[in-house]
Amino acid sequence: MNWFSEFAGRIEHDVPLSPLTWFKLGGCARHVYRPAEEEQLARMVGRAHGDDIPTRVLGAGANVLIRDDGVDGVVVRLDDAVFQKVEYQGERVIAAGGADLMRLTRECARRGLAGLECMAGIPGTVGGAIRMNAGGKHGAIVETVSSARLLTPEGDVEVLRVEQLGFGYRRSAVGPRIVLSAELQLRQDDPRRVLARYEDIWERKKTSQPFGENSAGCVFKNPPGESAGRLIDEAGMKGESIGGARVSREHANFIVTRKGATADDVLRLMDRIRQTVRRQSGIELELEIDIW
Repeated sequence: MNWFSEFAGRIEHDVPLSPLTWFKLGGCARHVYRPAEEEQLARMVGRAHGDDIPTRVLGAGANVLIRDDGVDGVVVRLDDAVFQKVEYQGERVIAAGGADLMRLTRECARRGLAGLECMAGIPGTVGGAIRMNAGGKHGAIVETVSSARLLTPEGDVEVLRVEQLGFGYRRSAVGPRIVLSAELQLRQDDPRRVLARYEDIWERKKTSQPFGENSAGCVFKNPPGESAGRLIDEAGMKGESIGGARVSREHANFIVTRKGATADDVLRLMDRIRQTVRRQSGIELELEIDIW
C-alpha cells in the first residue's frame, strides 16, 4: 500500500473510532482519510477501489455501530470546509455531503425556507441523510431533494435526479457511492412560522427521546403499519439491559450505553429485542442502524 504516500498528511493509521460516534463504542479504523478537495478524494477512492481496499464514509457518527474489533480498509471523514459548504440560492439550497444536518435544518428555518423543518432534531450529515432517506413521522429528506452529486467507487462523478436515487423508507440507491452534495428545493415562507414549526418538532423529540445519553437514534425500522418502539414496549423490553447497553425507558426503540459498554453488548441486546418481539407479535424487526 505504498500509494498511501501520495496522500501523506491526510491519512492516519490505527485510529480509534469510538470518539467519533454517538454510541462512543467500537474499535479502530486501519486508515482514516481526510481529503482537502474533491479531486483528491476521487483519486484516493479510485486507487483504493483498484486495490480492492474497502472504503466507508463516517459522517457525524449517528445511526452507526462499529464493532469492537474495528474496521478494515479506509474510513473517509469529510470534515474539511469544502465538504461542509452550504450555498443559499433563493429557494434552492446546495449542501455539501459533509454539511451538518441539524445546523442546516435550523438555518433554513431561520431564513424562512420551508420544507426541511421536518428534520429537526435528526443528527447526521447531509450525505448520511441522503443515503438512508433520513426522517421521522413528520417527513423525510426525500421531500426536498432535487438531485445529488455522487462519487463512484471508480472515482467518477455523476449527478442523479431524485427519481434516480431510488428513495424508499429509510433507504436509497446510493449504495457504495459517496454523496458529494445535494440540491434541495425548498419554498419561501414567513420565517416566524417556519421557525415555530421547527421548534415544535424539536421540542417534541426532546421530551420523548433519550437526549443527553449515548445512543445512535432509532435502532429498528417501523414495520408497515406498526411502530417498532410500541412493539418493543409491549414485549416488555423497556429498561432491559445486557452489560453496559440498555433499552431506553424514554423511547423503547433507542438503546443507550453507559461507561464500560461494548459494541458486543449492544449487538446482543439487539438480538434479544428481535427474538422477544418475534415471539410476542410474530413480527421480524429490521435494523435501521448501520453496523460496521
